[in-house]
Amino acid sequence: MTAPAAESGVTTPAAERGVTTVADRAVRRIAERAATEALAPGAVEVEGGSAAVRGRRARVGVTVTLPYPAVLDEAGESVRSHVAERTARLTGLTVPSARIRVRGLSRGLPRDQLSAGRLAPQVAATEAAGIRAHRPWSQRRLPVGVLTLLAAGACGVLLYDVVSVHAAGRAPARWRVDAMEWLATHGPDSGTATGVLAALGVFALGVWLLVLAVTPGRRSVLPMRPPLPGVRAVLDRRAVAVLLRDAVAGVPGIGQVRVKVGRRTARVRAGLEFGEREGARRAVAEAAEAAAAELGLAGPLRLRVRLRTESTAAERSTPDEPAA
Repeated sequence: MTAPAAESGVTTPAAERGVTTVADRAVRRIAERAATEALAPGAVEVEGGSAAVRGRRARVGVTVTLPYPAVLDEAGESVRSHVAERTARLTGLTVPSARIRVRGLSRGLPRDQLSAGRLAPQVAATEAAGIRAHRPWSQRRLPVGVLTLLAAGACGVLLYDVVSVHAAGRAPARWRVDAMEWLATHGPDSGTATGVLAALGVFALGVWLLVLAVTPGRRSVLPMRPPLPGVRAVLDRRAVAVLLRDAVAGVPGIGQVRVKVGRRTARVRAGLEFGEREGARRAVAEAAEAAAAELGLAGPLRLRVRLRTESTAAERSTPDEPAA
C-alpha cells in the first residue's frame, strides 16, 4: 500500500518548492501601459520606459508626453501615482516609487477633463503645510566620469608595468624610472617652479571637487511647488522663457520679444511698434506677471521689463520723399 505524501518524506512547504520571477521587460510593459491609463483615454503618450527588479522590489520609470494645456505638477503626480499603484497590483511586487519624465507637451483634451479634481484636496493640504521645495542636485556625471577614466587609465598602465617586471622579468619602463627620480628630487622643499605649479594644480583640483560636492548644480532648471510630500518637480529655464515670451507677444502693439531667465530674475525686453508707451509697458508687465504666477514655481520670479520703441515694417520700407 502506498504511503501518503506526508508519510513518504515530502514535507517541503509549498512556498519553498519554487520561485516565481517577473522579468524586467514585463514590468516595463506594464508600467508603460499604466501610464496611458492615468489620465483621460489617449491623453498621455508613452515614449519609453525602464524597469529594474531586485527580489520583491521594482523600480520603474516612464517617459511621457502630456497633453496641453495641463497643470504639469498635478498631471505628473497623477501619472506617477497611477503607474506605481497599477504596476504593484498587477505584478505583486513592491514599487516604492515611479520616475516620470515629461519630454514634451501635445495638444490634447481640455483641462477640466484631464485633472478631474483628483489632486485638488491633496495639493491644498500640501500648500497649507508649507512644504518647502529644494533645488535638485546634479549627479555630476561628466566630472566623475572624466576623473574615473583618467584614474583607471593611469592605474592600468602602472599595473601593466609592475606585472611585466615581476611576472615576465622585464626591465621597468623608462617613464616610471624617470617619474620616480623626478619625484625624489622635486619634493615640496625643493622650491622649484615646477613643484609649486604641480602643488597649486592639485590644490585647485581639490577645491573644485569640494565645490561640486557641496553645491546643488543643475542651474538650468527651477524648482516648482511640490504637489505632494516626497514629490519633486522642476521646470526648465528655456521653457519659462518661452512661456513668458508668448504671453508678452500677445499684448497689442508688441513686436519682437526677448526673455532671459535666471535663478530668481527674468528680464523681458519687448519692442513697441505702435500705441502709447506707458500703457503698453503696464500691459507687458501685467501679462508677464500673470504668466509667471501660473508656472507654479517654488519661489517668486522677479520681473524686469524693458520696453523700447521700434519702427514698423511699413515705415522702414517707405522711401524718402524727393527734395523740392
